[in-house]
Amino acid sequence: MFNRQNRNFPLLSLKARALRALSQREYSRQELTKKLSPYETEEGELERVLNELVLKDFLNETRNAQSIASRKESKFGAKRIQAEMKQKGVPIEIAQGVIEALNGSELERAQSLWLKKFGALPTTPKEADQQMRFMLSRGFSMSVLKAIYTAFKEGAMDGETRLST
Repeated sequence: MFNRQNRNFPLLSLKARALRALSQREYSRQELTKKLSPYETEEGELERVLNELVLKDFLNETRNAQSIASRKESKFGAKRIQAEMKQKGVPIEIAQGVIEALNGSELERAQSLWLKKFGALPTTPKEADQQMRFMLSRGFSMSVLKAIYTAFKEGAMDGETRLST
């Protein structure tokens, strides 16, 4: 079945293509539909294949959402992760459940990222703006950034110690 000369794998069935993709990483149903629709040979074939994969638990939206969150949680805040899940077509109810679990560690994750990137309070308004823009672009809220600054000022956080929530 594997055709080494043609990288597009024209001899693979739609189900084989889906399994190949799912063996690499988790996909949402929407992502797989978009990825595999050019290879659909007859009307409804793709939908049947996806339904079969869901029944056999190869395609699982909850597992996909958790996979996205675990890959992104060390670098991004809940807002950014939620936006990515929405873009990838994760159902809103499932995304909300995963995001709620992430919110418990939001401050700790933000502190870790902030210490790694900056490690010191800003001394000028320009540095403060830079730090705020960076943290906001990563999906952390302003209240989280203020909590980090407060903890750092109070000495509850240094390069070795993290503030517990």
